Amino acid sequence: MLVIGLTGSIGMGKSAAAAHLRARGVGVFDADAAVHTLYAGAAATDVEAAFPGTVRDGVVDRARLSAWLRDKPQDFARLEAIVHPLVRAEERAFLLAEEKRGATLAVLEIPLLFETGAERLMDAVIVVSTSPDIQRQRVLERSGMTADQLASLLARQMPDAEKRRRADFVVDTSGTLEQTHAQLDAIMTSLAGRRGEAFQKHWASGRADAATT
Repeated sequence: MLVIGLTGSIGMGKSAAAAHLRARGVGVFDADAAVHTLYAGAAATDVEAAFPGTVRDGVVDRARLSAWLRDKPQDFARLEAIVHPLVRAEERAFLLAEEKRGATLAVLEIPLLFETGAERLMDAVIVVSTSPDIQRQRVLERSGMTADQLASLLARQMPDAEKRRRADFVVDTSGTLEQTHAQLDAIMTSLAGRRGEAFQKHWASGRADAATT
């Protein structure tokens, strides 16, 4: 089974790409969604212990946590130490389930894939990308998003040009959805029949050891 990483900076079109792959019958793990679930359950106690006052009624208040991290960005490492191992376990469970059902390919959608070194755990990496102007327009259209918040998010992400350089495949999402879908379809066709090594090497035994959120 091939293990494919799907990544790209904020506003580049990861969600749309993932949705199309799912529509094709490809299993896609959403690391962001996994974090949301963990914040409402397994991670909440440890987050509150590390960041007092950021949990309300047993659920991490993302606004309070974000405010804390804006004031103390050095504490990102503490949060990652709590969350990353939990996400890793969820990713491995997903891949084991995909392999059991006979999937020939599975996708891990990971926003900070390159930033955390997780590309080495993949057979190939797809990067979605667009122009800075389109990216900015998309992000600032989101409810509650400000230019300062966008700048803070981008500061934690590897520059798009470097992600494109490291990618095995780049999908330009500047055009229509149909054009984006066509690029993804071509990639899936090119991967058909390719033999993967990452699953057995890094995931089947449970020894995957790079952070991936």
